[in-house]
Amino acid sequence: MKITIITGSAHKNGTTAYLTEQFIKGAEEAGHKIFRFDAAFKDVHPCIACEKCHGDAKVCVFKDDMTELNPHLLESDAIVLISPIYYYDINAQLKTVIDRFYANDALLHGGKKAVLMLTMADDTIESAEGALASFKGMTNFLEWDVAGTVVGVNCWTLEMLKKTDYPEKAYQLGKSL
Repeated sequence: MKITIITGSAHKNGTTAYLTEQFIKGAEEAGHKIFRFDAAFKDVHPCIACEKCHGDAKVCVFKDDMTELNPHLLESDAIVLISPIYYYDINAQLKTVIDRFYANDALLHGGKKAVLMLTMADDTIESAEGALASFKGMTNFLEWDVAGTVVGVNCWTLEMLKKTDYPEKAYQLGKSL
């Protein structure tokens, strides 16, 4: 299986980075091929709804790092989205990439699995409800099968995360796809 992982965090050694590593470890042990796109370290312009991608050109007007991601996004069997919760939702870096899915909208419908992994400092799932609702709506619209979620509450620091079972859940989720 080809898996594209899109992360949002700018913290290279933070909580979502650790969950990502654990997921990859499990997925690679299961024989899956991984492509990782760390949105916070890429040049991705926000979608401006100019509709050029749906006009005669059939491509996005922006020539940025989405050109690196798009082939993997289209050919992958599974898409994994990983973000810290910033103010009740996924962070802007990941959201910018998701908004750019629009250029490939027709090609992305159906036939994929989807995973969402989140971490947050808050100790209640309520802070992730916006991200979970957006993920559910997006996967329903795209007709993707949700393969699983990992929502790490009370994980402000890497040390806090490592004292939970969330890394093991991420590993097992990667292994089970």
